[in-house]
Amino acid sequence: MIRKVRSLYLKYREVIDYLFFGVLTTFVNIVIFFIFDTLLQTPYLFANGLSIIGAILFAFFTNKKYVFKSETVSKREAFREFYLFVGFRLTSGIFDMLSMYILVDFLAIDTNVSKIITQFIVVVVNYVFSKVFIFKQEEGEND
Repeated sequence: MIRKVRSLYLKYREVIDYLFFGVLTTFVNIVIFFIFDTLLQTPYLFANGLSIIGAILFAFFTNKKYVFKSETVSKREAFREFYLFVGFRLTSGIFDMLSMYILVDFLAIDTNVSKIITQFIVVVVNYVFSKVFIFKQEEGEND
C-alpha cells in the first residue's frame, strides 16, 4: 500500500506539489487580504493589490524550489524566470482585481467571500502559466 501511494506521488509529484503550494499561496493571499481589508479596514482593492504582491513573492520561491525544481545557473536566467513569473502573475492579478471589483461592487458579495471565489480560477490559470511558459523543462529533465 505504501509503495502504491509512493508510486502515485512520484508519478504526479509536480501536480501534487503545485496543489499543495498553491493552497499555501492562496492561504497567504487570503490572510494578507483579510488583515488589510477586515482588520485594518484598508480599501478592498488596495488590500487586494497587497495580497497579490505577497502571494506572488511567496509563490515564486516555492514554485521555483519545490514544485518545478528549477535550478538556474546564471543571474540572467534567474532574472528571466522572475520577471516572467511576476509578469504572468500580474496578468492573473489583473483578473483577480477585475473579479473582485465585479463581485463586490456589482454583485454586492462580501469582500472575503469574493476573494475566495476568485482564487479558485486564479490557481488554475497560474499553473498553466508556470508550467508552459516559466519553469518549462527540456524533455527528459527531472524524470
